[in-house]
Amino acid sequence: MKLKSPSKAACTTVTVAVLLVATTIFAQQLGRPTAEDATTARLVCSMINRYHINHGEIDDSVSPRLLDRFIEMLDPQKVYFLKEDIDEFSRLRTQLDDLVKQGDVSFAYDVFDIYRRRFDSRMDHAHKLIDVEHDFTIEEELNTDFEARAWASTDAELNERWRQRVKFDVLNRTLDKDEDIAEVRDRLHKRYNTLLRSIHDTESSEVLEMFLSSLTHCFDPHSSYMSPQTLEEFRISMQLSLDGIGAALRSEDGNTFIASIVKGGAANKDGRLEVGDQITAVAQETGDFVDIVEMKLSKVVRLIRGKRGSKVRLQVAKADTNESVTYEMIRQKIELSESAVKGEIIETADRLGRKARIGVINIPSFYRDFNGAEKGLDDFKSTARDLQEVLVDFRRQGGVEGIVIDLRYNGGGALSEAIEVTGLFIDQGPVVQVKEPGSKVKTYSDDIAGAFNEPLIVVCNRMSASASEIFAGAIKDYGRGIVIGDMTTHGKGTVQNVMPVSSQLFSSFFKPQDRGALKLTINQFYRVNGDSTQNLGVKSDLVLPSLLDHMDIGESSLDNALAFDQIAESEHTSLAYVNADVTSRLKKQSTKRIAANDEFKKIQEDIADYVERKNRKSIPLNAEKLRAERAKDEKKDDDDDEDIDDEEGPVLPVTAYNDEVLNIAVDYVELLRGAVTAQR
Repeated sequence: MKLKSPSKAACTTVTVAVLLVATTIFAQQLGRPTAEDATTARLVCSMINRYHINHGEIDDSVSPRLLDRFIEMLDPQKVYFLKEDIDEFSRLRTQLDDLVKQGDVSFAYDVFDIYRRRFDSRMDHAHKLIDVEHDFTIEEELNTDFEARAWASTDAELNERWRQRVKFDVLNRTLDKDEDIAEVRDRLHKRYNTLLRSIHDTESSEVLEMFLSSLTHCFDPHSSYMSPQTLEEFRISMQLSLDGIGAALRSEDGNTFIASIVKGGAANKDGRLEVGDQITAVAQETGDFVDIVEMKLSKVVRLIRGKRGSKVRLQVAKADTNESVTYEMIRQKIELSESAVKGEIIETADRLGRKARIGVINIPSFYRDFNGAEKGLDDFKSTARDLQEVLVDFRRQGGVEGIVIDLRYNGGGALSEAIEVTGLFIDQGPVVQVKEPGSKVKTYSDDIAGAFNEPLIVVCNRMSASASEIFAGAIKDYGRGIVIGDMTTHGKGTVQNVMPVSSQLFSSFFKPQDRGALKLTINQFYRVNGDSTQNLGVKSDLVLPSLLDHMDIGESSLDNALAFDQIAESEHTSLAYVNADVTSRLKKQSTKRIAANDEFKKIQEDIADYVERKNRKSIPLNAEKLRAERAKDEKKDDDDDEDIDDEEGPVLPVTAYNDEVLNIAVDYVELLRGAVTAQR
């Protein structure tokens, strides 16, 4: 199980290879890298050096980081590889840079083959451990500090880690699901079989994607390589549409079931396919059916999706009768409306006991159908267009006294949409400054006259990132509204561009390329006041208690994140909706309500429990102790539930957190109304 370790001088011709000591172990070896893989790797290296904001040099300093990141991606908990594996991989610790620049990515395939070997061995042992009798009365804890954990030196040491892991899985499911031991064992056998099947279904393109993304992550956490399949998923997320039958699928024990039906889609209009039905085989308009039992879900999805207007045939086992039927459907454009802007007007009298009319809008992402926009289509999907339609509709319904924009869990999207959305609330002026490679700074402005002028509240959390931070930062810098939520936003102040991995970089990036695409950090953006949002994010004017605030999920917790810095302020005129007095009075009123609210007291208790467990770095394997911890968790997590929202549900469900958002909005409206009255 040795990796050939060439001298530095020999790196120009060597290919890393695994010595086949026991050829039977490698009977199912992953396909070897192709000439196309080599070309892709060389192009990716060239593009990183040429287009990354820091003009990343792939050299000896990058090589060990690439090795560590790839291994960590495969085995973050250190439960598969042995120390001898890591020692063998490390013989190329300073040579991977030369290999990948030449297009030699065989190291990734060799490492994955060994990983799969180790995975097979661990799963065999895990299945045995599931069926043994575990003693849940002894004092024992599972170490969860995986970063500090050393690599196991022997199989016996790995076996012990897996004994504790399986013991926890058995105990955890017994306590959480209240299942008897036979049910627990059966479920865990199925879960581990699913994990094993997933590893063996891994395609060569996925291994290449993991390895090249490990390379890009050495320069910053947001640059990545996307295979053609991943690029297609990215295109769908931006366009909010796809061509298919309009059914969400789920995989369970190797079987594919209908999880939900998209309203207005082909399956919905056809009416025969139902939630819970199992799809057993798929065929195109002509040709044989392909059995999909135990097929990876991503492959099943690719079989069902297809060109708009084409036909797909499904063999289905009905949920209620298990009858086998065949359905033929015509693929059509499916609008993913659950990911689009949604708004509603809330009359607060019944909900808060205070009369006001507040428009609430949820923006889940800053999406834009670039392809449709370039073609000049009238109906292309756009956050700004959809938001403007909601705002206009509010006025058609008689108007609102204040507006709440909910950006919680909005991870960003198109920079152009962030600018246009900001432009709906300011009447011309700079929105964001962007530093390009070479330190050149370009200012992007709203040039369209006119804006919606209702009092504005922006709600963010630690998961609000990138384009969300551009919008929230601009609203703060202009004094246009109040930002509330977690202490600060995510802190992602960089701009990525998606470029096809091709020698022709000017081809359309939404057209799937044979070699996929590179999502590369090429710019860093800055607020109108000159601050970068990188690492520090946009701080809230009013902070509400939140569990997310105590999790390591911000930009500052990511490896190789770019640093915070500042540039000159961009000239702009304050809109003076907000000042220190207004913020202070809102904070005082909110703090008083939170202190008196029992649900917020529960949130504070949850935070204290979480911080205690986070610092402990272990989980008890004693049934009584773990049961006592579970008892503390048997309550509604109101701080999270407000963000779980189905397509037909309310935009802002009733929770203590959401009601406080509305209370702050009403306070703000009343303060501004009082200020106007006083001026008169």
